[in-house]
Amino acid sequence: MFKNALIYRIEHWDQPPLAEIQDRLSKSPFVECGQTQPESAGWVAPRGDKHAPLAETVAGQVVVKLCIETKAVPGGVVKSQVQDRLDKIEQETGRRPKGKAVKELKEQVVHTLLPRAFPKRADTLVWLDPAARIVWVGAGSTKRADAVVTRLIECLGGALKLGLLQTAQSPAVAMSHWLAEKEAPRAFSIDRDCELKQPDSEKSTVRYARHTLDIDEVGEHIKQGKLPTQLALTWNGRVSFVLTEALTLKKIQLLDVVLEGAGVDAAQSGKDDAGFDADVAIATGELRLMLPDLIEALGGLHERQAVAATPERTTARPAAAEPA
Repeated sequence: MFKNALIYRIEHWDQPPLAEIQDRLSKSPFVECGQTQPESAGWVAPRGDKHAPLAETVAGQVVVKLCIETKAVPGGVVKSQVQDRLDKIEQETGRRPKGKAVKELKEQVVHTLLPRAFPKRADTLVWLDPAARIVWVGAGSTKRADAVVTRLIECLGGALKLGLLQTAQSPAVAMSHWLAEKEAPRAFSIDRDCELKQPDSEKSTVRYARHTLDIDEVGEHIKQGKLPTQLALTWNGRVSFVLTEALTLKKIQLLDVVLEGAGVDAAQSGKDDAGFDADVAIATGELRLMLPDLIEALGGLHERQAVAATPERTTARPAAAEPA
């Protein structure tokens, strides 16, 4: 389901029925950019079939997908045409436009060139886990994830309020401890990829790729003040990912033991309705079990989120999802 993900806690949501969610999303469907429109965003069917529902539920998990299309004009082309127009105006009037006039001229150039710009699309999958009070957004950056979350809140109703997952211990501090002590947290193993960065103006960086990290050299970098910004981990030999200092999960991968145990043919996975349901059930089932262990490894929820959580919203390990 996800290559990358940011995780949000549901701080409040009076969850409406699925039919109402579907109705709300259908009021903001994806429509291609118009000729002079730089960006368009809207909801598409998670199954990939344009006639399928915009909201799917599998084993109690709700899945939606946002499509964003952008059209951009190369900056060099815009700059060149703006300069040409400025030169022409100066020749005709004896005065060269400045300030606001230049800005308006640039906007005119972009507006003229947009119809010839090639559109670029990006889909972002969103998984809502109402029972665990968690939302997973399939994005690799906070900026992109926040843009998706903003549209999600606008559409879903129920006074939905989300907050980026925060833990008692920052990932950078926790990863430093694991590497310095050469000991992974419970249920995890440390893999062979890591990035350490000096938190100063020079930002000197050391990267290890496909290299054992159980060496004194890594500890020396940490003693010198470098902090891990990325660290590859594997959970229970089932899910591998890279944890970042911003608590983003990147390069998420379900390992062969998961797919073999579920009897999934990777070549056919996701190619039909049954494949979609199986993919969702397997991925959500694994990630729902992994997340509480990750939160525990990072010291539990941040105090503010821990206090806000009701007994139903704790990080207690939820039951695994069953394929529909």
